[in-house]
Amino acid sequence: MAQQLQNITVKAPGFAGINTQDSPIGLDTSFAKEADNCIIDQFGRIGARKGTVGIVADNPVKDIDFVFEGTDKAGNVSIVASDTSGLYTADNGYAQQGSLVGGNWKAVNFNDKTYLFKRGQNPVAYDISTSSFTEITSTDIPKANEAIAAYGRLWAVDTDTDNHTIHWSDLLIGDAWDTQDTNSSAGTINLSTVFPNGHDEVVALAAHNDFLFILCKKCIIIYKGASDPTTMSLQDTVIGVGCTARDSVQNTGTDVIFLSDTGLRSMGRVVQEKSLPMRDISKNVRTDLLNDVIGHATNISSVYSAKEAFYLLFLPELNKTYCFDMRTALEDGSQRVTTWSGIKIKDGFVRRNQDIILATDKGLFKYTGFLDNGVPYNLRYFTNPMDFGSPSNLKFLRKFNLTVIGNASATTTLNWAYDYSKNFDISVFQNDVEQSPVAEYTSSGTAFEYIESEYGISVDIHQPTVNASGSGTVATVGIETLINDASYSIQQMDIHALTGRLI
Repeated sequence: MAQQLQNITVKAPGFAGINTQDSPIGLDTSFAKEADNCIIDQFGRIGARKGTVGIVADNPVKDIDFVFEGTDKAGNVSIVASDTSGLYTADNGYAQQGSLVGGNWKAVNFNDKTYLFKRGQNPVAYDISTSSFTEITSTDIPKANEAIAAYGRLWAVDTDTDNHTIHWSDLLIGDAWDTQDTNSSAGTINLSTVFPNGHDEVVALAAHNDFLFILCKKCIIIYKGASDPTTMSLQDTVIGVGCTARDSVQNTGTDVIFLSDTGLRSMGRVVQEKSLPMRDISKNVRTDLLNDVIGHATNISSVYSAKEAFYLLFLPELNKTYCFDMRTALEDGSQRVTTWSGIKIKDGFVRRNQDIILATDKGLFKYTGFLDNGVPYNLRYFTNPMDFGSPSNLKFLRKFNLTVIGNASATTTLNWAYDYSKNFDISVFQNDVEQSPVAEYTSSGTAFEYIESEYGISVDIHQPTVNASGSGTVATVGIETLINDASYSIQQMDIHALTGRLI
């Protein structure tokens, strides 16, 4: 005999992000099975990511694979970008710079110039004040694949013939690399005798708190006292963890994040506490992530935004982006993660004014608004299978009460299925709108209270009711909506169900 109707409230569903690593049986409802074109918003809810708006005049289609903002001491800024055919400035349309070959550049701002490095090519110095690009033809400067600016110098590594020697420039002089000049403090260090397991290859460099992090394919070498490279000393080596993608490395100010062959890693404990081990911040999606990156490491890029509080890992060959929320780590040390699709992002950069610029196969775009280049995009959120605390009992779903915020003009589809089936029952409905001067949400006891914003801004609150049918021991629920020029977030989901006999 069926029991009385029960109400299961899922507050802020999916706020812990996607979890495809743990067994879905009995997994907390705070985890999602799928959260595509989503972010974790500032109130801890699954919400829609922002869209993209073209930043170049007339928005011409151009397959951009690299973007950077050059800056100088006078406060001048200039966007530099490339495709496979050339290097461009993109401040007033795309202006190609000479015969410089495009693709896979690494750029750094240093002492009033922007330096661009590319394996096998002469480095380039860009002077914004004169709008001039100058190839540096000196044989002393390495034609390197990787370069950073740190501790008053440029550091470079990974040429066509040498991927284990670190080079550094003279103090505050980005063009001076002559190690034989007695008036110069430029120098090199050969890591061939430092690698812990024989030969390795340097992939990327990072710097923080007087440390130099040398991220190799199979290990990480850490030097301390890097502000004076002539006296810096070996601090530690991390064996068995390396870096697989140069452009996955991001310095957040308190942490260094990078992609390894075991997932997305954080050097936070080394940076802050001078101790190991490192955090695995992709723990909840590790298998999916590693399967996605196999064979794509040379094209992977990333961006970190303090304003948006996320780290984005771009996998352009899959038209997929992993979005890691960096506000607060979960109890296991991992970060909450969602995915983005529908836009082929190849690179990104955060400008001085905190705007995020994305390089795509359609051109350069700013991360803003809620349309992708004028086109709506789909948001998908699906739960893991839920057993409602009674894994052996039959469940009869009867009704859903949803509370969602924003996207008033959109049609939403509610999906539900039983017992791991991919054949979902669906209900399509138009949002019922209640205008309310609401901007923030907080929990009090068992109910959510709506708090009026100090600015009195009204938002759209939708509380649709959907009747359900069918039965099974576990149920999966999904919400799909078309994001059409408006924000959207999922506040709460109430599920009314009958619990039946034991199966």
